[in-house]
Amino acid sequence: MAHLPNSPAAATGHRVSPSPRSSPSLPLRKSVLLSIGAATGPPSWSWRGAAAAVARATTGSDKAAVAGTIINPNDVRVLSLSEVAERLETFQASGARNQNYMAMYSSIFGGITTDPSAMVIPIDDHMVHRGHGVFDTAAIMDGHLYELEQHLDRFLRSALMAKIPLPFDRSTIRSILIQTVSASKCTQGSLRYWLSVGPGDFQLSSSGCANPALYAVVIESPSIQVPAGCKVMTSSIPIKSPQFAVMKSVNYLPNALTKVEGEENGAFTGIWLDDEGFVAEGSNMNVGFVTAGKELLMPRFDTILSGCTAKRVLTLAEQLVADGRLSGIISRNVSVQEGKAAGEMMLIGSGILVKPVVQWDDQIIGSGQEGPIAQALYDLIFEDMRSGPPSVRIPVPY
Repeated sequence: MAHLPNSPAAATGHRVSPSPRSSPSLPLRKSVLLSIGAATGPPSWSWRGAAAAVARATTGSDKAAVAGTIINPNDVRVLSLSEVAERLETFQASGARNQNYMAMYSSIFGGITTDPSAMVIPIDDHMVHRGHGVFDTAAIMDGHLYELEQHLDRFLRSALMAKIPLPFDRSTIRSILIQTVSASKCTQGSLRYWLSVGPGDFQLSSSGCANPALYAVVIESPSIQVPAGCKVMTSSIPIKSPQFAVMKSVNYLPNALTKVEGEENGAFTGIWLDDEGFVAEGSNMNVGFVTAGKELLMPRFDTILSGCTAKRVLTLAEQLVADGRLSGIISRNVSVQEGKAAGEMMLIGSGILVKPVVQWDDQIIGSGQEGPIAQALYDLIFEDMRSGPPSVRIPVPY
């Protein structure tokens, strides 16, 4: 594992906080490897295709290979650090990634890089091999961070529940996140950030990890999709227990499988039910309904993730109550039967804002078209992102 030198300030007039631990002085490099696997780009992939490939691999002639031999006739090369850096740059240039990564902060090397080929983390970080980490996000709209304070509060609550000590205090973490966005020059996109117990070994316990690690990445996203009606399905993937559902940990395999299951069945995503059979949440979004009595109805947050966007929508929805488009706002248990009989259904999250649902399993929701309340809530949250109060919009000093 390589320890990285502190990088210079990412932008003129902004100072990045130092690494929480000192590291030996190394020659300054543009890109640095912590741990990677070389690749030329991912092939096309599907769940069923991967399963078939695994089946072929376990029944093929490779099973007869002598232990310790290399099946590929070409030996695997041992690469120098400079060769690895070159291959990382080649991988980045290949177009294998379908998002633009504008900047990354890492407390491991104590600074910000704007080179995507250097945006790597140690493979012995316990967030990688044990899932001992938490994360959160914030949207970037017109050069402002939206609801950073609210997301950061949840981030720190998640860290406390996951028993991850903080490498810096809250104000320093906040400053690092804003400086990372500033260095990225990105005015439209998203900021994602992670807190891990850190690298150190491949053990289960984090006692061998010297320091927690903070990472942040800025992802460019030039446009927000116009809300279009979608289909959802009841997920067959077991929901996470409340202890883990209420924290935003990196253990998102159940979430990912719920999303994949939905897509494989022609749906946008899956909908989880709780242990009592009530509606819980989507794969990474909250669920809302408009009842026949024009109430905005959401499941309670006590056993699911407390969505920052969903909570903001509930606040903004008071405007629809005031003008008579809604009769009230309520949060309680919602049965599947009640949900499917609703006049409108919607998914709510920071990545989609408000997305109408027009079909759940075989049941058409309402008229089968995008409903007026979902559209009104989308308009409210979108406008809030563009011109809301300082409590939800933080200007980025580019």
